[in-house]
Amino acid sequence: MTAAGNGAPPGRLRAALAAGRFAVTAEIGPPRGADAAAVDRKAALLRGWVDAANVTDNQGAHVRLSSLAGSVLALRAGVEPVMQLTCRDRNRIALQSDLLAAGALGVPNVLLLSGDHPVYGDHPDAAGVFDLDSLQLVWTARTLRDEGVLLSGRPVEKRPEFLIGAVENPFAPPTAFRAIRLGKKVAAGAEFCQTQFTFDVPAFARFMAEVVDRGIAQRCSVLAGVGPIRSLRAYEFVRSQVPGVHLPESVGRRLRGVPGDRVAAEGVTLCVETIEELRAIPGVAGVHVMAFGYERGIPEILERAGLGHPSAPAAPTERKERA
Repeated sequence: MTAAGNGAPPGRLRAALAAGRFAVTAEIGPPRGADAAAVDRKAALLRGWVDAANVTDNQGAHVRLSSLAGSVLALRAGVEPVMQLTCRDRNRIALQSDLLAAGALGVPNVLLLSGDHPVYGDHPDAAGVFDLDSLQLVWTARTLRDEGVLLSGRPVEKRPEFLIGAVENPFAPPTAFRAIRLGKKVAAGAEFCQTQFTFDVPAFARFMAEVVDRGIAQRCSVLAGVGPIRSLRAYEFVRSQVPGVHLPESVGRRLRGVPGDRVAAEGVTLCVETIEELRAIPGVAGVHVMAFGYERGIPEILERAGLGHPSAPAAPTERKERA
């Protein structure tokens, strides 16, 4: 496996965004254990349907297999990874080390974010590091890639090559500053952005109008976050327990308005309709589908939304034992 600078073709996500094709990303949550097969199973469900899949970094501040290891496993399973990297668990030395490792191992995309505070996870007494914030981490990755320089000022022998991504939440107050905040990340080096779950499409459209007006959409590809809510219990959990998610009451009324055995299907239909509406909003470059524990349903969601089957599944690369 080679990095892009060693002759590998451009990443599929990069190529889709460069061509102006409506891109699709999803997520692979690494297992709580040393189980490579768990990544293989999730990758098999997504292979051929998505341009890339985020490999989360101790999501929700819960200990999991590392995002770097998961990204390498996803590559071997034929799914292009987006390696998430959070500021929560690492100082600037470790962050730069992991960015170099991603480049050396051929990880074509990184997504840089602050990360959930440890108090929300399974080790609430753990010390949050947050040596850098997400904006500084984006700038660090861009400087490392484009200038070949560490934060210390020392040059690196070989620069990593990856597409740099960031996150944004259009619905978090004060909403008037969300496009401005994204603009700062783009100025720092972000080339694509994935957003928080979108359930309020009109509010998201207002955010995108400002993103377009400010010229941000011309410099950064915005992928709107979507996902199905498949039970009333999940609706209440997301509404009350998931930070940063804006869930309109209209979603609850719709899910409560169908028989109990139809709630899951109605949640999927709502997700499909949301994708269709998002595709019509100027500046939206794609969607990021988050379906935790329901990866098997992503192909159906994409097909019903008119995105179809973008390509034949990529063949997994053969695993070789180290000599």
